[in-house]
Amino acid sequence: MALACLPSLSLAPPPPPLSRPALSSLPAPHASPPRLLAGAAPSPLSPRATARRSPAATRSLLGAAASCCCCCLALTLASPASATDSASLVGPSLQLAEPANALSLPTWAVHVSSVAEWITAMALVWQYGEVSGYESWKGLSWGMVPLLGGAFCACTWHFFYNSESLEVLVALQAALTVIGNATMCFAAFRIYRASEERRGKL
Repeated sequence: MALACLPSLSLAPPPPPLSRPALSSLPAPHASPPRLLAGAAPSPLSPRATARRSPAATRSLLGAAASCCCCCLALTLASPASATDSASLVGPSLQLAEPANALSLPTWAVHVSSVAEWITAMALVWQYGEVSGYESWKGLSWGMVPLLGGAFCACTWHFFYNSESLEVLVALQAALTVIGNATMCFAAFRIYRASEERRGKL
């Protein structure tokens, strides 16, 4: 009985195997993302990509800055009154308002250079008296001192915009001018007398 059943079991066809295409066609619900191999393209945040993009970014920034400068220059040339408008927006407290009798910059240059030249002349006259041995020339340098004081009085008065409260400086300048002219005249007379004495000794 058992032997008779064996042929029937062997003749039964086996179940068909599953094919690979059927398995590959099934979706993978938890599939991991593909990994990049060594030597693949770097990510956008990598230092190599940043180094490659930095020249282009720098050029774009420079181009934007240059265009902004050109626009500002064009606006400035197109509207000359823009500086005046901006100055009025700043406020009168930050603006330097001078009176009408204020000296101009060239006039101040003349005043200051004249005082500097006078001081230089005094020093040179004193040095000439020491080198030559003519002591009378040093008296001329002393005679120039009152005129220097008068120059300081004039510059001080002009510095305070010719204030009425400092009109005493005008009178002081006039007095020092007269005194200085007298002292220089006396010093010149001493130089003349000293030179005549030397000629008499020769």
